[in-house]
Amino acid sequence: MATVPRKKSAPHPSPVAQPTPITHPHAQAVTKNGAQWVCDALVDLGVEVLYGYTGGAILPTFDVLADTPVKFVLTRHEQGAGHMADGYARASGKVGVCIATSGPGATNLVTALGTAYMDSIPVVAITGQVATAVVGNDAFQEADTTGITRPVTKYNVLVKDVKDLPRVIHEAFYIARTGRPGPVLVDLPKDVQVGKHTSSGVFDLNLPGYKPRVRGHTRQIELAAQAINAAQRPVLYVGGGVILSNAAEELRALAKRGNIPVTTTLMAMGAFDETDPLALHMLGMHGSAYANYAVQYSDLLIAVGARFDDRVTGKLESFAPFAKVIHIDIDPSSISKNVDVDIPVVGDAKAILEEMVPMIEHKPRAEWLSMIDQWKAKYPFTYNRQAGTVKPQFVVEQIYEATRGNAIIATGVGQHQMWAAQYYRWNRPRQMITSGGLGTMGFGLPAAIGAKMARPDQTVIDIDGDGSFLMTLAELSTAVEYEVPVKVVILNNSFQGMVRQWQELFYKKRYFATVMRNPDFAKVAEAFGVKGISANHKDQVRDAIEQMLAEPGPVVLDVHVDPAENVFPMVMAGKSLHEIEMGNVS
Repeated sequence: MATVPRKKSAPHPSPVAQPTPITHPHAQAVTKNGAQWVCDALVDLGVEVLYGYTGGAILPTFDVLADTPVKFVLTRHEQGAGHMADGYARASGKVGVCIATSGPGATNLVTALGTAYMDSIPVVAITGQVATAVVGNDAFQEADTTGITRPVTKYNVLVKDVKDLPRVIHEAFYIARTGRPGPVLVDLPKDVQVGKHTSSGVFDLNLPGYKPRVRGHTRQIELAAQAINAAQRPVLYVGGGVILSNAAEELRALAKRGNIPVTTTLMAMGAFDETDPLALHMLGMHGSAYANYAVQYSDLLIAVGARFDDRVTGKLESFAPFAKVIHIDIDPSSISKNVDVDIPVVGDAKAILEEMVPMIEHKPRAEWLSMIDQWKAKYPFTYNRQAGTVKPQFVVEQIYEATRGNAIIATGVGQHQMWAAQYYRWNRPRQMITSGGLGTMGFGLPAAIGAKMARPDQTVIDIDGDGSFLMTLAELSTAVEYEVPVKVVILNNSFQGMVRQWQELFYKKRYFATVMRNPDFAKVAEAFGVKGISANHKDQVRDAIEQMLAEPGPVVLDVHVDPAENVFPMVMAGKSLHEIEMGNVS
């Protein structure tokens, strides 16, 4: 257990550290109301920015928050607040924090919490609740917030006694950032916020059943290293856990030392430099053909911080059929959940790879790497570069060239997300900010705002789709009010593009409920006080991107792209990874 004094800043352990014992024998007892205890805890924990929307049930906390050094950002919707906290966390590696009132305020956070939960992002959400005396009586703006959010949070709690508040807030942050990270929700009844408690602020974290494993079992690590050294055709399959554990450096050392090709999931973009010859880029449904072939023909698959998602594996029965499987993951429940594992290693990816790398022998693997090079030459990501229409892939390439690959890219969800993943080249961790597991449309703009606030030194661009952007475009107002100079590039095809693609391929081209009648996005942006730019022709694209990047404030660039363009390669539903369709280049 850790003793944490209120007056002393709490430590910021790594995502795998245990609570550090702290003693503070001379702390003086003070009397404060619940809202003050909450806000003091946020300050003690080093919270820099808080995203949210006020309301009656959370007003006591807001009244105290006004007198703290924490920067508060008033979003235009609670979902936007949750996504901003999420984007902040992904870009910074810190815990993102959001706050909302009871009832609809809390339920509007559910999508954002689900997004963070599926991608294991450390977020703490604080919600107001009706007074404890009327909980369960259908009071005004009451909702069973803990019940509703239980499936989409790592942990949640309804605080019923003001004396528990300092401990509960510290526990929320500790749980969110340690082990397999995830969102935590703290629900605060109004009477708990206004009730008073006298305390020295010294307490113990009370988490007897929560002991995330950090160090991997040495014998399992040795077995994994032996298997790698014996393999002829190994492949590193890297998931978002490598980003979350800050293990990119160790991963790269393993790949280089062992001369092992590396493929990454959507969540792991940038964990390995995609300009490196060993890079296989993304695998899976819309991954590279050469990554999928490499996995299918490998004799050893080394999964690090990945969960064998269905978009990655394709048909499970024929996934990596010749390979022995090593699985390194901090979450023991992920081991053999979807794919049977031969050598499990439970623990933090960074700690395990640090121990494993010195055991790895360098091998030339000339025959294996030559085969992969042939696949790369034969099956590159490609599209019709001679087309007269504006191809969305071309726009992404131009963004990559104009930013020299150094921007942080956020996305919504849909075709544009896949084109961004395929045609931008990711070279460092926390560069790709996107919704993977839940596939949340509308994520791009608010996440980009959060990412830019976390990394004001970086260019942050939201590559978005028209449908995705329309869901949360009100957050342009937030960007203007708080002077957050995010750039938005809309790949505007006037369709819900990914659904339209499925209708074309599987539903006899019945484009029902997927055609979008869009506004003039540049004019909409101008109405918000944002610079708006339009590009309708191929020869306008690069100049428009350069103009966007030169603007000091937020910008929306609306690029009208070929509405008939589809995302390829593609592994059709029910097919194996090697049965990948390359599509027609037209």
